[in-house]
Amino acid sequence: MLQIHNLTKRYKGGKEAVSNLSLDIQAGDIYGFIGHNGAGKTTTIKAVVGIIDFDEGEILIDGESIRHNAINCKKKLAYIPDNPDLYDHLTGIQYLNFVGDIFGVSSKDREEKVHRYANDFEITSALGDLISSYSHGMKQKLAIISALLHDPKLLILDEPFVGLDPKASVILKNIMHSLCEEGCAIFFSTHVLDVAEKLCNKIAIIKNGKLIVSGKTEELTKGQSLEEVFMEVVDHA
Repeated sequence: MLQIHNLTKRYKGGKEAVSNLSLDIQAGDIYGFIGHNGAGKTTTIKAVVGIIDFDEGEILIDGESIRHNAINCKKKLAYIPDNPDLYDHLTGIQYLNFVGDIFGVSSKDREEKVHRYANDFEITSALGDLISSYSHGMKQKLAIISALLHDPKLLILDEPFVGLDPKASVILKNIMHSLCEEGCAIFFSTHVLDVAEKLCNKIAIIKNGKLIVSGKTEELTKGQSLEEVFMEVVDHA
């Protein structure tokens, strides 16, 4: 579903934020992307979703290039950043309808999903309020709901559990599992290693823009905790 081939991104001065990175995220995967601050995780994610360009390599979403077929690719994916930048002058329901219109979601499907997910995340009563009045956690919940409206084949999340209360975190994990059972692929970054260990079937660890290790979670850990594996491979990379 998502193939990253030899991705390289340089910033001013020639510094490589991401260097020759290759990953393969398949339908049904919950793929954790792990690294310290500044490791290149967000840069990689922004390149995948078409926010920033890159210098070398290729990114394919369902077989199509994000560079050459950006619109088709973006129809198939949903992206939730770590700090959702929503339209504060809209109400919650206006924002959801705006996103639904962009993706051509029918009124019936839209109403069903908004009803279900707003109830799950307990923000139904706030949908008529301006987004400017929302807390960070409420904005995060609204962003998650908006991302699910068009049944994305690929879900990209950058630190999705930041700002969510414990109940909302559990609900999101359950949604992620359900989506992958239906054939969706999920690629997400996180600093919460115990969550990644329990939730992800595959893991990639990145340091200074370079892939250090990747593979099935159970094969990488082999009786160790993911935290222990992370500290070991990062210290020796």
